[in-house]
Amino acid sequence: MFIGDVREVEGTVVVEDREAKQMREAFEALALEHFDALYNTAVRLTRNPSEAQDLVQETFLKAFRFYHRFEPGTNLKAWLFTILRNTYINVYRKAARQQQVDFDQVAPFYADTADPPAWTDRGTMEEMLRHLVQDDVKRALESLPDEYRMVVLLADLEDFAYKEIAKIVGCPVGTVMSRLFRGRRLLRKSLAEFAKKSGYIKE
Repeated sequence: MFIGDVREVEGTVVVEDREAKQMREAFEALALEHFDALYNTAVRLTRNPSEAQDLVQETFLKAFRFYHRFEPGTNLKAWLFTILRNTYINVYRKAARQQQVDFDQVAPFYADTADPPAWTDRGTMEEMLRHLVQDDVKRALESLPDEYRMVVLLADLEDFAYKEIAKIVGCPVGTVMSRLFRGRRLLRKSLAEFAKKSGYIKE
């Protein structure tokens, strides 16, 4: 007697055996460990807790539906963030057009050396973003153009490496570095006075 589970994959009804079902459930359990990180990023992307919940829910629905496409041994968190990013772009494409930036025309980060920011060091920026929850920081992050905000969140809050971010957002590593540099620079300008008062940068 066959013991299994009936489910739908890509529009096709399939029957899972017990081993396949256990593998899927194990994958789902591992994926859910990243729920908080995905939700926190979704909130900062959508600027709306309700929309963030919908975005994360859609991300997990897609991940669970297509879990068989995930390559074991690779970075599951990065895979989930790729789905989150792609879902965000598809769902919020119209809203994103309101903040259009010609990112292809952005010069490499090393070409812009005037007024070097005090927060180019990743550790300093990461410390600031992790420990400051004041409205000033929130508003500064929300004011960044989508593509800048995404790489700043992935690098400074989620600890992704440049190569991982490049895969998630679908652009060259050099572009990631450029966006991250400029995103941090915009944050510096927005938070300069606040950071001086808090002791993160000197007068």
